[in-house]
Amino acid sequence: MATLKRRAKPSQTNSTKQVWTQDDSDSSSSSESKSGWHFSADVLQGHSTSKNYAALGLKPDHLLRPLWVCNTGRIILEAFSVLTFQAQDFLTAIAEPVSRPEHIHEYRLTEYSLYAAISVGLRPKSIIDVLELLSKSHLPEEVKEFIHKHSCSYGKVKVILRNGRFWLETTDDTVLAKLLNDPIISNSLVMESKGKEFNASKPTHIPASGVSQIYNTSAVPLKTNIAGSIAERFEQLLGESSAGEATLQMTKSFEIHMQATESVKRRCVDLLLPVLEEYDFCADSRNPNLEMTLKPFAKLRPYQANGLSKVFGNGRVRSGVVVLPCGSGKTLVGVAAACTVKKNCLVLCTSSVSAEQWRREFCHWSTIKEGHVAKFTSGSKEKFVGPAGVMISTYTMITYSGKRAYDAQKLMEFIQSREWGLLILDEVHVVPAEMFRKVFTIIGTHSKLGLTATLVREDNKIDNLNYLIGPKLYEANWMELARGGHIARVQCAQVWCDMTPEFFREFLREKSRKRQLLYTMNPRKVQACQYLVNFHEAMGDKIIVFSDNVFALKHYATKLHRPFIYGGTSQSERFRVLQQFRFNPALNTIFLSKVGDTSIDLPEASCLIQISSHYGSRRQEAQRLGRILRAKRGTDTGYNAYFYTLVSKDTEEMYYATKRQQFLIDQGYSFRIITHIEGMDDSAGLAYSSLKDQLELLNTVLISTEADYERDVHQDELDDALQTYESEEEAEIEGVQWMMRSSGTMKSLSGADSMAYLEFNRGTPSILRGKRRRFRE
Repeated sequence: MATLKRRAKPSQTNSTKQVWTQDDSDSSSSSESKSGWHFSADVLQGHSTSKNYAALGLKPDHLLRPLWVCNTGRIILEAFSVLTFQAQDFLTAIAEPVSRPEHIHEYRLTEYSLYAAISVGLRPKSIIDVLELLSKSHLPEEVKEFIHKHSCSYGKVKVILRNGRFWLETTDDTVLAKLLNDPIISNSLVMESKGKEFNASKPTHIPASGVSQIYNTSAVPLKTNIAGSIAERFEQLLGESSAGEATLQMTKSFEIHMQATESVKRRCVDLLLPVLEEYDFCADSRNPNLEMTLKPFAKLRPYQANGLSKVFGNGRVRSGVVVLPCGSGKTLVGVAAACTVKKNCLVLCTSSVSAEQWRREFCHWSTIKEGHVAKFTSGSKEKFVGPAGVMISTYTMITYSGKRAYDAQKLMEFIQSREWGLLILDEVHVVPAEMFRKVFTIIGTHSKLGLTATLVREDNKIDNLNYLIGPKLYEANWMELARGGHIARVQCAQVWCDMTPEFFREFLREKSRKRQLLYTMNPRKVQACQYLVNFHEAMGDKIIVFSDNVFALKHYATKLHRPFIYGGTSQSERFRVLQQFRFNPALNTIFLSKVGDTSIDLPEASCLIQISSHYGSRRQEAQRLGRILRAKRGTDTGYNAYFYTLVSKDTEEMYYATKRQQFLIDQGYSFRIITHIEGMDDSAGLAYSSLKDQLELLNTVLISTEADYERDVHQDELDDALQTYESEEEAEIEGVQWMMRSSGTMKSLSGADSMAYLEFNRGTPSILRGKRRRFRE
């Protein structure tokens, strides 16, 4: 039996205590290799079966080269090579990371990753040459064709915001004719601009000075001849990207409707003419400047600087998405971007809580004056003073289509009447939703910057961000940040809890909704949760227990005598509980429903226990891990944060738990499978230790009605809407009456939800048997 050891309590420096044991065969989870993926419409299509690449001939010095480049666009990087640092930076610029465990990283070439590479100044020939140099085998012809096909067309079409109107711009007459002859684009033209051309002479070449700081080959000693040639080739790459004479060309442009910008950009992608969105803010004299810089103590970390270097170059800002882990300083990246552009800036968040956090961060990190930062939320409707400023709002406040109150309508007119130099989209993974993508048809902005930690959605709409905002410009490596101490080093574990015979019998009989409640309320899971809470509290940890199921949340918290927050908790009570958790050493554990997934900053938390989740949501798993990812104090080189998922064995919960972990496994995390927690069986005072208590709990679960369960779920979902979309609060302020419809039963009308009718068949008492017999005679 393998044994996992927990770090000693701070006062116990010479001893450690074992927490659990596990089978050697279940020591960790591993990600399945994604052997096949759709490369392009006219390049090879992969399948889920394995492929034989024996025909790829290896170069004589292949041991010195770190890459395997497959004809399907997959790129495998040996992370133990001496050239890993240079190769990883290069691949991050041209490809999308798929999986990055400790020793082997997987990337893939996509159309949009190549668009991002071209936007920072790399050329197709340079990309091919460096891949050829780093590859163990000769570069497949399919890959070369794919790079040429999707790199040469990028940048030929631009979307420009001028005087509050959107223009499609190109310097190529052939491209112009192709755009005008397309029915979708031609129907999006403003009638006045049809057939009309606007000519302007300007240099078309953009130097690549903005990427020179990314490829720093001196960071790793290059000892071999091949390494030296790679270093030289990197220098040549940068030189070639910035070389060339600036030429003057005539620009042709035509106006399109603001409401049609999304469909036009999507159509341009279908025509293999992806739209480039850049903003030359240094040359913009029409829009007023905002006097704002970072304060002297605001020092950017290397990965934050790398992300910003992909966004800015040669006085221009590129529209796109930057992906950084939770707790790594995404807000500071957004503030630094706004300080660089120095124009009107609009920040959109998912909740009013998040909006207030952004306002505080702007005032903390930048020199902006107090009156130049304003909020537009349900509880605050402010205008900034002066000609330029920062406006912070929520997606729902901007996209709300109903009748607004007078002050809200005036502020919306104020927002819509301005040209925004930069639009910052926090938690940008929510933007593909039909409700939120309307923001681009309402707000006129020169550039867009999306920020998120989890660029993943279960509805496969995440690719829509490529034309709604722009390509992914940068994605940090979670494991590198953890090794550098920028985020916590987390030990992830999945704890398997046996179902008691009585609960498992009812689990097999019941329908789906009640089945979920049965495996969540499993007495063995309650005991495991209680034991881990007691243990980590004794070690001085701050603990968050998450449960999507509100029925279970209330029961667990009440049984363990800990406070809980869910949809029905008032704002004042939430504030009180969170403040006590942060500053009161006597309160070390709180229970949260899914309202705590985002917008709650608890840097003190170092242990997270998950007892119920939203099916197989990978995004929720990563967001919950982010609650404990803040860098911890101290110099301990081991794990300093702990993430547990409690799972009932032999139920569908095991399938969902495995699916949820896939995103984190791709980031390099491994999950320990714990089949037995050492010491729990001998621990005194655990709940539901007797059969009688377990049967009482089972009866409580069985008599809980569908109406009870639905009401709890809806109430929590409503609060999730308040936290994530602010729907109810804003609608109420705007004069709209909110209602929630749910199915129920007739007994709900009489208040008998928590009661059940039970019928018992009993035999005739012996004293009455003789009397009944005589009566029949």
